[in-house]
Amino acid sequence: AGKLRPVGNTVASCLQEVLPRPVTPTSVRKFRNTTDPAPGAKIIFYGSADDPDIATHLTHGIKTSSKFTVASLISPVARSEFQEKMQDMKEAIYSSNREAPLGRSHDQSSKLPKGLDIVNTTFGIKVFKDLSAGEVVNPPKTFEEVDKEAREGHDLYVLSHEDYYVGEPVNRKYNSHFDKSFVYGMETPHYEDGRNTAKTLNWVLDLDSKRAPHLVSKRSDDFKEKYQPLVGKVLDPIAETMNVSPDRTFGLMIPPDEYDVHDLLHVRVPCEFLRGKDRERVLLIAVRQSLKKANYENFDVLLEALRHFDKNGDGIIHKDKLRKIFFQLNVNLDDELLDSLFDCCDLDKDGLINYRDFASFLNWKDKMGVKEFEEKIITKGKKLDAYLPKDTNKDDEALLEQEDLELKEPGSSEKMPKPLKRSTDRVYTSYQTTSSQYNAVVGGIPTSCYPLCGIPTIRSDIPAPRIRRLSDTTNYGDQGNGFAVLFPSVFSQKGVYEKDLLKKRPKAEIKQVLHNMGMNVADERFEEIWKKVCMKHEIKELCDCEESMLNILNKINESRI
Repeated sequence: AGKLRPVGNTVASCLQEVLPRPVTPTSVRKFRNTTDPAPGAKIIFYGSADDPDIATHLTHGIKTSSKFTVASLISPVARSEFQEKMQDMKEAIYSSNREAPLGRSHDQSSKLPKGLDIVNTTFGIKVFKDLSAGEVVNPPKTFEEVDKEAREGHDLYVLSHEDYYVGEPVNRKYNSHFDKSFVYGMETPHYEDGRNTAKTLNWVLDLDSKRAPHLVSKRSDDFKEKYQPLVGKVLDPIAETMNVSPDRTFGLMIPPDEYDVHDLLHVRVPCEFLRGKDRERVLLIAVRQSLKKANYENFDVLLEALRHFDKNGDGIIHKDKLRKIFFQLNVNLDDELLDSLFDCCDLDKDGLINYRDFASFLNWKDKMGVKEFEEKIITKGKKLDAYLPKDTNKDDEALLEQEDLELKEPGSSEKMPKPLKRSTDRVYTSYQTTSSQYNAVVGGIPTSCYPLCGIPTIRSDIPAPRIRRLSDTTNYGDQGNGFAVLFPSVFSQKGVYEKDLLKKRPKAEIKQVLHNMGMNVADERFEEIWKKVCMKHEIKELCDCEESMLNILNKINESRI
């Protein structure tokens, strides 16, 4: 049953390629080229496969050849004089060639009346020089004059330029029976915080998408929490396998030392460790600075300050007196802070503050020098009758030894008490703090030994020119800053600027200025003020700037109040 296949058709004969391949007939190939072209071959429709190939060699248009070469156009051959004349004759028919020939100015004499002297005749009105451009742009007028002229010409500019003030309504020339302030319709709700603008910028769909909860696969979230590092959280993949609390720590806890690196660098003893005393140190510095400022404002020499605080004249200040001193200087301290302050000033721990401790306490940052008569009094212990009350017990013991004084600056003859030495003032080996390099501590180098940065408010190193050029951008210290532009002073509104205030004037001129300002000062009072100004600036010539005079008058008025 079934059919018998020939033995020759095996699998090997079917899979084996027959070489060489049979050639496709031409009548069949044109159809194959249309449906299945060879790689890289052009598709040709079978209907036009046997047509002659004419389009390949076909061209359109007229073939032209240029008579000029690039070399002849870049560097043409020079024409002869005859050729130039012929070219001029050809171009003479154009009016532009007759009126404005190439290389010469426009000749308009043909349009002018005959017999007119074209050399000496001028047209127009002669302009006389009146004001410069600077005076036109910025006229030398006061603020009131400029504002008055602007208000007087405002109606003209409204008509010509529609220049209205902020909030000024437009004059629509209504009838007299109609009120121009009358409005129609309902009041539109308005918010000045910009909430309506925010709604227009944020679309409802965007807001809904932001408010919608962000769905995350629990498996993905658990994997990230377990294996992905997070900021501020320790990566612990096996935390769930540990049967301990999350805040459990392993090992021994080392308690912090009572000293830090700062204490080790300064080799401090245990009683001088500063670890954990930051708040106390900051408060002590603030109180110390306030007391120093108060003494600088109220006293001229250290001896007068001691005499004011030392009522008994024994050269010692008690703790109760120190509390009264702070009360008089409007420095309110509690008992704990006062004890810390007293302990900071009392280095010998005797419960009292002597003259040396008090003077060193005032000489914290700046240096108050000791006068020559002070040095004799405090080092010899004599001649105190003029400074002490009658019932004071006195002796001849010196308040300060000669070795307790030092020079205020290297090379200066003026002396000062030695400053208060703390544990932070000691320097070991080559260790040096940065603050000591720019004179932030006692004994630092002066400012003349290192460069200063920035431009001072009043410059004395570069003289300001009388007339500045427009291209001159140098800051001479006589210009206002951004604060002066945003908030102009009363002087600038009156037309008085910094250069007028800083200009030195003689005595008669300053008196006349004060009289013009409406400050009529008597001659005796003016002489008293003038002497105080000269003593303050240590000058012998009776001249000073106007600003210093105003400061002295303000101080006198404040003292009267």
